[in-house]
Amino acid sequence: SSQNLSEEFAKAAQQLKKEAPRIQFGRIDVTHQQDLRKEFNIREFPTVKFFVDGSREDPTDCKGVRQASAFITWVKRRTGPSTVLINSTDQAEAIIHADDLAVIGFFKELHNDSVEVFCETARDVPEMPFGMTASEDVCANYGIQKNTVVVFKKGKPVHNEVLEDGRQNKLDLTRLIKTFTLDLVTEYNLETSVKIFDVPVENHILLFTPMNSETFNAIYDNYKSAAVEFRGKIMFVLVDTNETRNGRVFEYFRIREADVPAVRILNLTSDAKYKMPADEVTVENLKEFCQSYLNGRAKLHLSSEEIPEDWDKMPVKVLVGKNFNRIVF
Repeated sequence: SSQNLSEEFAKAAQQLKKEAPRIQFGRIDVTHQQDLRKEFNIREFPTVKFFVDGSREDPTDCKGVRQASAFITWVKRRTGPSTVLINSTDQAEAIIHADDLAVIGFFKELHNDSVEVFCETARDVPEMPFGMTASEDVCANYGIQKNTVVVFKKGKPVHNEVLEDGRQNKLDLTRLIKTFTLDLVTEYNLETSVKIFDVPVENHILLFTPMNSETFNAIYDNYKSAAVEFRGKIMFVLVDTNETRNGRVFEYFRIREADVPAVRILNLTSDAKYKMPADEVTVENLKEFCQSYLNGRAKLHLSSEEIPEDWDKMPVKVLVGKNFNRIVF
């Protein structure tokens, strides 16, 4: 909520007042400041913008940051180095084990496009520590031979991403790394919904199923297996159809009891919905569905009521989504 974010923002301001007095924090109620709202094109609330050197032009948006600690890290990484330079294996181990998650960039040398992309990504992901090294000993210790970003979870490597100079996209890397702040499959509820939408992945796949059914474990295992392959490209979400508080989500996707287990893909930007053609939730069917969607081959799913039995009896015909094209065109 705005109130909660406002409190965290105030906490960050208090802390940074001691550590970095040159950074000023301000709060604007745009209901009374319509000119400022218009000037900075404020469309959603709350919006946090960062201004540098007194310039009103092109401030940086601070998106998806909700904790005071993350605000502080975000600001520090924009006013100083965004990653820690690692010179020894001991130093690397200290960073890797300090938190649940850590991101380390292993490079041949510290002056190339890949390093720049890595440092820019670090600025946008304040939720976890970032370190980088060009030490041959450190790279050898972790068996790294190419320019590689490694995500560590609870001290163990969980993802390796090889960086190719000039071909790596900061947004793709940010998306991928941000997904590690969530589980591989995230169960949808009121608390996680905020986190789900904070991760900048616009493609969401949703599995609708009762979590207490006999087949749940098998279906869930298949879903998790497919999720590994599409991490950073499609976010995998689980919706428990026994949970009455998820009613609005069922309505939005027009999911009925007879449909479950059901799988849908939603594109957040276009609001387009896609239905998995196969009924069975197998690893093969899920992978095929995700791949066809990413390749632009999946068919749009337009929700429709069933065709009424007496649609053709009267002079004015009854049309629904399923018979509209056939009758009209």
